[in-house]
Amino acid sequence: MTPTTATARTARRTQKAQKAPKAQKEQRPEKAREARKAPKRTRPGRYGPGLLVPAGLAAVLLLLAVAGPWLAPQDPAAGSLDDRLLGLWTPGHPLGTDTQGRDMLSRLIVAVRPSLIGGLLPVAAAAVAGTLLGAVAGLAGRVTEQLLLRTLDVLYAFPGVLLAIAVASLLEPGLSTTVISLSFVLTPAVARVSFTEVRRIRTAEYLEAALVSGAGRTAVVLRQVAPVVAPVVLVYCSSLVGLAIVYAAGLSFLGLGVAPPDPEWGAMLDESRPALLTHPAVAVLPAVTILAVSVVFNTLGDALRARTGDSRALRPEAVR
Repeated sequence: MTPTTATARTARRTQKAQKAPKAQKEQRPEKAREARKAPKRTRPGRYGPGLLVPAGLAAVLLLLAVAGPWLAPQDPAAGSLDDRLLGLWTPGHPLGTDTQGRDMLSRLIVAVRPSLIGGLLPVAAAAVAGTLLGAVAGLAGRVTEQLLLRTLDVLYAFPGVLLAIAVASLLEPGLSTTVISLSFVLTPAVARVSFTEVRRIRTAEYLEAALVSGAGRTAVVLRQVAPVVAPVVLVYCSSLVGLAIVYAAGLSFLGLGVAPPDPEWGAMLDESRPALLTHPAVAVLPAVTILAVSVVFNTLGDALRARTGDSRALRPEAVR
């Protein structure tokens, strides 16, 4: 190799070494601009207004459910035909009166308790039953798994409203009928979520080690499976409360749930139907209340799912 060739190669290497820092400097501003454009991620442990606002409203509703009869300004069952269908902002009746002359504000406040019971208890019962069924299907043998899943598929194939009406029609109207029928409707969906999570972890080494060490399946479910499945199920069930409240109001509207004269939003909406055309502002108050409360709990469920960052907690299917 001649001295001229060596000198040329050395010059090319020197030029490359000088160009490399320049290229890196040109790339750094571009990366900085991309980083500024990228959306900022929220810390999982932070509480934002998206969670605090619906949680605060849900706490207020729970307070009304507990202390509603003492907070109501008037007796919700006392009526007067002389005061029937009074308009909004009437002195002594801020939200008017119903077809029997009963104070709408008092009845809406007292109706919070049965309405929330009809929405929360079925979800709680479905969470317990669905989690157990999903765990049994995920950890049992092939025959038991297929038997449980096919049975749940048959129940899941029916629209939720029709299934709730079918179950409620077999029982006497009342709040207990609402709880039983809605628990029957919501359990298959929760069991599906639980089974999916159990199937994901059933081949984990710590479960196999627990079984090999002699632990019973009940102990494995309670100590190893439940702590993993419970957060996913709870987040999913928080989104079912709003749907359950709407279903409970629908059963009362059809005369299959809480029956008049007891105040309940669905039953109040049914009683207000004759005045829908003549006094719509008063007649639609129960419907607006049902909508607002269901939105509060749906927003709370979405906020919990976003905060935990768990994509496995699916949204409730409204078509059910």
